[in-house]
Amino acid sequence: MSDVKLIGVIGAGQMGRGIAQVAAMSGFEVVLFDVNKDGLDFGFNFIQKQLDKGVSKDKWEQTFVDATMSSISTSTSMDALKECDLVVEAATENKKIKFEIFKQLDNIVKEGAILASNTSSISITEIAEVTNRPEAVVGMHFMNPVPVMKLVETITGLETSTATIERTEAVAEKMGKTVVRADDVPGFAVNRILVPMINEAFYALYEGVSDARGIDNAMKLGCNQPMGPLELADFIGLDTCLAIMNVLYEGLGDTKYRPCPLLKKYVAAGRYGVKVKKGVYEY
Repeated sequence: MSDVKLIGVIGAGQMGRGIAQVAAMSGFEVVLFDVNKDGLDFGFNFIQKQLDKGVSKDKWEQTFVDATMSSISTSTSMDALKECDLVVEAATENKKIKFEIFKQLDNIVKEGAILASNTSSISITEIAEVTNRPEAVVGMHFMNPVPVMKLVETITGLETSTATIERTEAVAEKMGKTVVRADDVPGFAVNRILVPMINEAFYALYEGVSDARGIDNAMKLGCNQPMGPLELADFIGLDTCLAIMNVLYEGLGDTKYRPCPLLKKYVAAGRYGVKVKKGVYEY
C-alpha cells in the first residue's frame, strides 16, 4: 500500500469533496478534479470550513488543518491526474458519464495506477470493460457523509486483480474505514438492501399508509433507525435513489424492484432532496 501516495478524486460534489477531505486528513496527497470551476472552488472551501469547525471544537490543531489543506490541489483539467497512484471517480450515478470518464482516465493516468469508482450500483465489470486495464478497475463505495461514516464497500469486477483489491482496501483502512467486500451484482450489499426499503417507504406514502413524518417516526422509533427512510432519501438525493432502483430493476428483472411512481414524480419535478433544499421535506 505504501506505493499509493497521490490520490485523484473526480467530482467536487458532496461525495467527492468528502473523499478528498478524508484522504488528505489521512496523509495522502490529493488532486481534486471537477470540470466546473465554481463547483471546484465551493468544494475546496467547504473542506476548509469543515476543518475549521474541528479546530473550534478542539478536535484537532490548526497546524493539522494547514497541513491537510496544503496537501489538496485542485484542477479543471483531467491531465492533472496523470501521476496519481489511485483515482476515485465520484461523478453522477449515470452509466454514460462514468464510461466516458473511465475512457479518458485510461488514456491519461499512468500505467499501474488503480481506477476506482464510487458508484453505488453500476457494474464495475461494465465500467472496467471500457478501459484497457480491467484488472486495475475496482469499486470503492464510500458512505455519505464520508468524514463521518466508517464503511467503505469494495467491489470486485470480473477482471479485478487480487493485488488491486488488496491495495484499495489498504488505502481505505489507512483512511480509518472498515471495509466490506461485495461481489459485482446490482446494488452490491448496502444498496441492495437499503434502497428497496426507501422505495417501499415511498409506496407507503403513495398509498396513504401514513404521512411522511409518520412513516419516518415509525421506522426511527420502531426499528431504532437514526433517520427515517424518507428523510434519508432526501439526504442521499432522490435522483440517486431512483437511479439505483432503475439499476436494480433492470439488472435483476424482478418487479419488487420497480421504482415507486411517487419517487419518479418527485425526481421529475426536480425535488432531489437536501442538495436543492426540497424533496419529501423542505429545508
